[in-house]
Amino acid sequence: MSTDRKFYGYRRENGRIGVRNYVAILPVDDISNAACEAVAANICGTMALPHAYGRLQFGEDLDLHFRTMIGTGSNPNVAACIVIGIEPSWTQKIVDGIAETGKPVAGFAIEQSGDIETIAKASRKAKEFVHQTSGQLRQECDLSEIWVSAKCGESDTTTGLASCPAVGNMYDKLIPDGIYGVFGETSELTGAEELCKARAVSPEIGNKFMRTFQAYQDDVIEAHKTSDLSDSQPTKGNIEGGLTTIEEKALGNLEKIGKKVSYIDVLEPAEAPAAGPGLYFMDTSSAAAECVTLMAAAGYVVHVFPTGQGNIVGNPVIPVVKLTGNPRTVRTMSEHIDVDVSGVVRREMTIPEAGDALIDCVVKTANGRLTAAEALGHKEFVMTKLYRSA
Repeated sequence: MSTDRKFYGYRRENGRIGVRNYVAILPVDDISNAACEAVAANICGTMALPHAYGRLQFGEDLDLHFRTMIGTGSNPNVAACIVIGIEPSWTQKIVDGIAETGKPVAGFAIEQSGDIETIAKASRKAKEFVHQTSGQLRQECDLSEIWVSAKCGESDTTTGLASCPAVGNMYDKLIPDGIYGVFGETSELTGAEELCKARAVSPEIGNKFMRTFQAYQDDVIEAHKTSDLSDSQPTKGNIEGGLTTIEEKALGNLEKIGKKVSYIDVLEPAEAPAAGPGLYFMDTSSAAAECVTLMAAAGYVVHVFPTGQGNIVGNPVIPVVKLTGNPRTVRTMSEHIDVDVSGVVRREMTIPEAGDALIDCVVKTANGRLTAAEALGHKEFVMTKLYRSA
């Protein structure tokens, strides 16, 4: 591993560090997608983030929608943001939330204007933002200022033996230096929940985790499953890779938090951490694109993604670093893999060496190296919806 604990990032108005420099065109709701995509087509250097929700949501579901929208626009990898919605009040609420970061943001409502006028006005402002932000220079930053999220996908037997432990080793090395980390996938801790509870920084936080875990089990899994979760957990890919139960999968999943670090708080989906540097647990589904989207909305700027069978997910806002310990995946899906830790299962690489290789790739990614998912154009942006619309 490089001994240089520095990287070059974009220091934002609120002091946070971004590793990318996007001008995002953010739709408040599904029927504003077309206008956002038209603005992005008009103005080079911008990126639309279409999604499927935002109309007639209410209660906790609406709160999560706003939290995800505001968090996405506030992410340090976003240099400036255009917000477009069908009506003005929800649009302005998201604009005001993003504006608290100090970054350039503007909102446009389609009602009483129509698409053509809205697209024209938003395009002019987007072009202004591109000129304003595209000349920004990277500055030297300490590695302790980076926020790194983690989620695994298409797990198999090698995931718990090599790639997830490599992430855990990374956290064991970087969390004490002051970085922010996060893990989630509430349902995929089934069978390892007591072990996870024991890794909390205090009994109070451990109990908070257990309440979150049990609520997911009671309100989501038990309330809506059929006979069991055999068509979902473990997935068909997990089973093909040798994982026969959710408990086996959970024990490998938990390896991502390492051996030494305790998590210091439990976050709601898309909730930004507020207890200071350290490792956090976030209540999320195990769906890859949903989970990464929520963690990006919480402010994390790089994501590390252990995979066994070969998950190909990316994200438009944060770069996703893929690592695998499966030699077959390295051979058959090499274009998707950033860090090869298959030497662990061949006893040619130790877990600490795998952790160092991952840290080295995170630093390169923070400095601007495109991840495999970025190079291949993977920009999966998937909102989480809690229940039916009104």
